[in-house]
Amino acid sequence: MSEGMDVSFDGPRPREVGRLIFEKSTSCARCTEMPALDVPDVDLDTALAHRTRLEPPALPEVTEVDIARHYEHLASVNFGVDSGFYPLGSCTMKYNPKVDEVACRMPGFAGVHPYQPESTVQGVLELMYGLQESLAEVAGLPAVTLQPAAGAHGEFTGLMCIRAYHTADGDPRRRVVIPDSAHGTNPATVAMCGYEVTTVASDERGGVDLEALRAALGTDVAALMLTNPNTLGLFDENILEITRMVHEVGALAYCDGANLNAILGKARPGDMGFDALHINLHKTFATPHGGGGPGAGPVAVSDALAPFLPGPVVSPGESGFTLVTPSRTIGRVKAFYGNVGVLVRAYAYIRALGAAGLTDVSEQAVISANYLKERLKGAYDLPYDRPCMHEFVLSGRRQKRENGVRTLDIAKRLLDYGVHPPTIYFPLIVDEAIMIEPTETEGLETLDDFVAAMLAIAEEAARDPEALHDAPRTTPVRRLDEARAVKQPELAYRPPCLD
Repeated sequence: MSEGMDVSFDGPRPREVGRLIFEKSTSCARCTEMPALDVPDVDLDTALAHRTRLEPPALPEVTEVDIARHYEHLASVNFGVDSGFYPLGSCTMKYNPKVDEVACRMPGFAGVHPYQPESTVQGVLELMYGLQESLAEVAGLPAVTLQPAAGAHGEFTGLMCIRAYHTADGDPRRRVVIPDSAHGTNPATVAMCGYEVTTVASDERGGVDLEALRAALGTDVAALMLTNPNTLGLFDENILEITRMVHEVGALAYCDGANLNAILGKARPGDMGFDALHINLHKTFATPHGGGGPGAGPVAVSDALAPFLPGPVVSPGESGFTLVTPSRTIGRVKAFYGNVGVLVRAYAYIRALGAAGLTDVSEQAVISANYLKERLKGAYDLPYDRPCMHEFVLSGRRQKRENGVRTLDIAKRLLDYGVHPPTIYFPLIVDEAIMIEPTETEGLETLDDFVAAMLAIAEEAARDPEALHDAPRTTPVRRLDEARAVKQPELAYRPPCLD
């Protein structure tokens, strides 16, 4: 460093966005040299006359080192669970063990083809059967399908099995009941399956209001869709009474398994009286989350619903494992047997931890969430001040009322502290909601850093609200005009040479 050089700065500097790869393009740059032509020369315009483009493809002309540095830079400004804390409530964004990535890339799993004879893929089938059995044990339900490709896809599958069950009795029924704290996918799934949505209110402790539920139930109700623990991070204290009331009118109880991470080894939905459950492998069993997939949302069901599961499912036979179709199946919901690479990851995770390890997962997740809740409830409003499960919901309404700072401002400011914001404005029944889920994979130092950031932001909101209105200040892209971004999304770059 040169003597006298000024290295002072007033806080974190923005990470440089860098030029687009098109802006690095020069007409003389090449990424590779093609070998000498060793086949007959063909005029492409003639050969592809029926597919002639009206304009040349807009491809950048850059060197190999430019490409390598371009994508390395993009990776460096991206945010994920491998680069920082990701307390996204309800989504369970936890670290994905790399040993599971190694397992799913083993040639015997990665190199198989779905059209191979069963006798040549016995290892894959044995793994799938083992995963079915493990998930059945976790769920407390006897039968499992691995086909669904996501949690919402699992909801659709489970509810279609329920519809087939009622239809087989001559009465498909008309309505499905959901609580007002439900995930948004629940009413969407209900509508997709041809049912009407009936919403019931929450009580003062954050659970289902029993009187409202009793009024909503009737012989035209096909099912109740309920998340337990719910989206407030609270275990419903009346769950046994709730499922009893549902069954009393001939309806079935469906559990949204989004929050299964909170109760592993402690409680099972089947023992609570649920008839069906979807399991988000990317949430509970640490397979990759986001990026558009592929994902997996296996569904576990009771004996009464087992004949309606989509086929095939894996079953042991005299000569090895085989694929069978349930007797009254609703049909396939996914090509072939599901996203096998995701299933391998989940199975490796379960076998590595074992029963004791899975129980430890839920214990640590719950302890971490309650620790954060107690540290932060003095600085932010806490709508439901009772022990939470794996997540909890704060509110920024105090900051909004006293300082004109919204929850969105708080979330944006967290980016300057190197933390991905929690889920905000959900569940809808909490004004200015801040939904926080630390998961079990974060250590005490990370949790304390998050607390320090949230407390600092609460102090900033009182002292200098404009600092939050302008946040984030250190990210490659500053705050967008969200209304314009929705109506006029800029999703593609058009090089000037084509204008």
